Amino acid sequence: MTVAQQTATTDPDSAATTERADPPRGWRQTGLVQSWLPRLLGYIVVLGVWQFASGRLVEAFTLPTPLRMLAEMEQIIDSGQFWRHFGATLQRIAIGTFLAFVVGLTIGVLMARPWADSFFRPAVVSILNTPGLVFVLVAVMIFGFNPLGPISAIVVTTFPFVTVNIAEGVKAIPKDLLDMSRAFNVTEARRLRQVVIPFLAPYTFAAVRYGFSIAWKIATLTELFGSSSGIGFMIRREFEVFSMAGLLAWIFLFCSFALLLEALLQVGMRRYFRWRPEVVI
Repeated sequence: MTVAQQTATTDPDSAATTERADPPRGWRQTGLVQSWLPRLLGYIVVLGVWQFASGRLVEAFTLPTPLRMLAEMEQIIDSGQFWRHFGATLQRIAIGTFLAFVVGLTIGVLMARPWADSFFRPAVVSILNTPGLVFVLVAVMIFGFNPLGPISAIVVTTFPFVTVNIAEGVKAIPKDLLDMSRAFNVTEARRLRQVVIPFLAPYTFAAVRYGFSIAWKIATLTELFGSSSGIGFMIRREFEVFSMAGLLAWIFLFCSFALLLEALLQVGMRRYFRWRPEVVI
């Protein structure tokens, strides 16, 4: 009998702890009650209020019913316009977000040093406190209908969010942990891979989520003012002809994809952090 088995046999507190740590897996732990049912209930409530308000509280022309919206969305997809304009927006967002993440990651790591923090902080704070609409209008005035307009606006408005998250994560790395790795002669590459990167993972995921949400808004807003393609351009066109159904259809298509990406990101985060115990307050 091993030492671990003897301890488990002779120590009732240890056995109780083990029993508490590994509760029986039931249908409540599948996530159905804690996650999916409340989410489904939220959708039902929103759709119910929407259906009730259409034609009663608000004119049906101004607020179409959910079924009318679904028909409009299906028509947009069948016409091929969705793939063309959505593809243009997605391409700008992908390029802008990637560049913003590279810039934000680089500056965030550098800001762990006092001289770099003093050098970059005024610019980062100034951009964070400036409305995104300002950078959108500047980009449109400089680049016009060129795709560089949305991309540049995305980079400028997004990288500060990445920078702040990464900088705070780097500063929060325990010094004792790094000192211990040096004491055991851990190489720089292994220290980066097994200490720094895992510790920065929550901050990195938060930076990606915030950055991507900002990029979506800025890209659409830039297309709204200065573009001949993209979701923002189509929203502006539907607004000009006062087609509420078309305007809301593009908005909901846009939001549906954003929710899909958020769900995929949540799955990735749960898989990456599956070793962490969940804390319920």
